[in-house]
Amino acid sequence: MQRSIHKLDMNMIRIIMALAWPTMLEQLMQTAVQYIDLAMVGSLGTQATAAVGATTTVNWLIGSTISALGVGFLSFIAQACGAKDRSAAARAVGQAVLAVIVTGLAFTAVTLGLSPVIPAWMQVEESIRPLASQYFFILYLPMLPRTATIIFGTALRAAGDTKTPMKVGVAMNLINVVLNFLLIYPAHTMQLGSLTFMMPGAGMGVVGAAIASAIAFAAGGVYITIVLWRHPLISPRGQRLRPDWGILRPTLRVALPNMLQRFGTSLGYVAFAAMINALGEVATAAHTIANTVESAFYIPGYGMQTAAATLAGNAYGAKDHKRMRDLSAMFIPIEIALMILSGGLLFLFAPALMGLFSTDVQVIHLGSTVLRMVAVSEPFYGFSIIIEGMMQGVGRTRQPFVYNIVGMWLVRIVGTFICTAFLGMGLVSAWACMIAHNLLLFVLFLRLYVTDAWNPLSPK
Repeated sequence: MQRSIHKLDMNMIRIIMALAWPTMLEQLMQTAVQYIDLAMVGSLGTQATAAVGATTTVNWLIGSTISALGVGFLSFIAQACGAKDRSAAARAVGQAVLAVIVTGLAFTAVTLGLSPVIPAWMQVEESIRPLASQYFFILYLPMLPRTATIIFGTALRAAGDTKTPMKVGVAMNLINVVLNFLLIYPAHTMQLGSLTFMMPGAGMGVVGAAIASAIAFAAGGVYITIVLWRHPLISPRGQRLRPDWGILRPTLRVALPNMLQRFGTSLGYVAFAAMINALGEVATAAHTIANTVESAFYIPGYGMQTAAATLAGNAYGAKDHKRMRDLSAMFIPIEIALMILSGGLLFLFAPALMGLFSTDVQVIHLGSTVLRMVAVSEPFYGFSIIIEGMMQGVGRTRQPFVYNIVGMWLVRIVGTFICTAFLGMGLVSAWACMIAHNLLLFVLFLRLYVTDAWNPLSPK
């Protein structure tokens, strides 16, 4: 009996890791490019870093809102695959194509139209507002292919194909890095060992970084669209581009709470960043760099979340209560162990990582302090990520919506406003409020897990 349980556990671990590692690698590559972008722009000075980082949270707001729509399709497609209903899965992908067209064009109009005023809304210093606005405009010219990359990637992962989005992400990142070298810096002499050569360059600075990213996004959107069209299981070929409410209703029922959650929390990030931007150039640069550094250490958590959502959706579609129970028992200890490891590494290497992106002693010290604070809370946040992912897979997104909105606005935003505006405290107090938000999520999701309220197959 013990042998069979051990075999089941090992088989499940293999399945989990087979789904999770491509997503982790994809996110690692994306983060590596963010590191390279920030390091390259950071070499141009603190103002350039602030210009790029000033609208980062707006980028999160837009990207996370589109990703939330993808969660609705993930839930539907994963459950259809679990029930072995390939026809329903293919129809859902056809609706995803329609969603990409409508959403991508709408966000193109909104982002380009608002690009002149967003830096002012973000309380960016007046001297860098024109550059920040120009960077934002260029970054969102390819909004349609960016939308395709997000939603089509989610559809493929829901069908158990995490390798294709990984390959697309790798290709995008390679394009971005090469173009960064060519567009950010002017032509200059380089030396590799005894070989000396002239490296061409456009010398466009921050604008060059934006163009490089925009081209990479466009290429990624075209690439993933072609791959999806040719996919042997969920290709949208033959599907009509008109609303199918038999699919859209359950998809939107899952997506809308998640979309409101992500929109609300991302709007909170915007308000949070605006309050930090008001603290000055050093705080803005330290916050921007620390956010980029921190993102790499959440990769294990979010890679496992994707696998958790997909497998939970499959189990729910198959109405397999035992598999659902076994999945939660396997995911949580793996996730917590990974987050303890990543948090420990972040704590140890925070000053060195900050030093990669800035030579300003004040920026490095301030960023290292907040990174070490947040490193301690990572295992608690990792638990919340897994439970939320499994709830996304089974279509339960209302409670995570409430939890995240309450935590963001009542703890993080109100707390930061009181600390910075009334008490005159700085960046450290703002990140302390962020950690309090994460700990509140841990308590709320722990309650859901202990009572089994997250699981729709749990016997009542």
